[in-house]
Amino acid sequence: MSFRLPARLLRFPLTFLTAALAVELLDELVDGVTGAAWPLVRQDLSLSYAEIGLLLGVPALLANLIEPAFGVLADFGRRRALILGGGVVFALSLALFAVAGGFWPLLLASVLFYPASGAFVALTQAALMDADPARREQNMARWALAGSVGNVVGPLLIGLAVTLGLGWRPVFALLAALTVAVLALAWRSREALAGEGDGDTSPSWRIAAAEGWAALRRGEVRRFLILLECANLPLDVFRGFLALYFVDAVGTSPALASLAVAVLTGVGLVGDALVVPLLERVSGLHFLRLSAWAVAVVLPAFLLVPSPGVKLALVGALGLLTSGWYAVLQARLYGSLPERSGTVMALGSVAGLAGGAVLPLLGLVADRFGVTAAMWLLLAGPLALIVGLPRRN
Repeated sequence: MSFRLPARLLRFPLTFLTAALAVELLDELVDGVTGAAWPLVRQDLSLSYAEIGLLLGVPALLANLIEPAFGVLADFGRRRALILGGGVVFALSLALFAVAGGFWPLLLASVLFYPASGAFVALTQAALMDADPARREQNMARWALAGSVGNVVGPLLIGLAVTLGLGWRPVFALLAALTVAVLALAWRSREALAGEGDGDTSPSWRIAAAEGWAALRRGEVRRFLILLECANLPLDVFRGFLALYFVDAVGTSPALASLAVAVLTGVGLVGDALVVPLLERVSGLHFLRLSAWAVAVVLPAFLLVPSPGVKLALVGALGLLTSGWYAVLQARLYGSLPERSGTVMALGSVAGLAGGAVLPLLGLVADRFGVTAAMWLLLAGPLALIVGLPRRN
């Protein structure tokens, strides 16, 4: 008996799906490597914490200002060129990071990398959403799974390099080489990267601004933009404060705090793998609503129980329950603006600027009232989903 692929997979361009997932895997691999490598980079290049703050903050701010223009250009026939050009700059910035000898070369590499990631990665995601509109949620779940794998493997690469006595520079050189390989894979799928009318139109910024404003006035678009930022509270924001909470509020050692982060990311990876087949069977909105109710119960329990061991178990439960949140909400946002995936990217960047103000505010709350008070505010995330999710599919 011969093996046959399901008909829906035969209809879908598998080479393009592989290329798209490789792009996201690479991007999160870079993120995981960079986060783990900062102590080594700081020591080798004698960087101050203020310089590291600038390296993390300035490029991200510039990227959020530039990326809306990428979204406009993508919707006006420039998506393929932006993706492939962004991939080239992505590789160059990693190579520059690998050979940087001080703060200013690192800043240049970061300033190049952030917008390049927006063009290469975010627009590839948009192309994936346009390739099979009927299966946006399932493909976004695959995308999130690829990213989770990269985020887990990245720190392991740095650990292996340190164990072998290689340092951090060869790892970034390896990432630059991997980018070239992924870019070659994307080139093979260049037809799928093209947007509607790619290469045939010229952007009119007045028309683009009017269309963007018209899109933002749509209630469904605003709903999912807001819910995405709210969902990020028990996702990335929770992960960012988790180690500090274990050390400062629970009174554990830094080693146990690191274990908590590892449990969250590891179980999150398992959850992302489980969400892919789950979304084949249940509605994404139904899954989100049930998991939001569960998180609204588990998060307070995590904050109230005194035992560090029980807290670790509840951290794992939160990592499992929040799996799929980003995938479903982002897919629904794309679905609210069909054929305008570049506009989705632009509006997402603008919303990201507003969402970025949450972290400083939470930092002020933590300074004044303690990190536990800041963690309680993250409960707004699941509550917003419970209230704000549409009642019908």
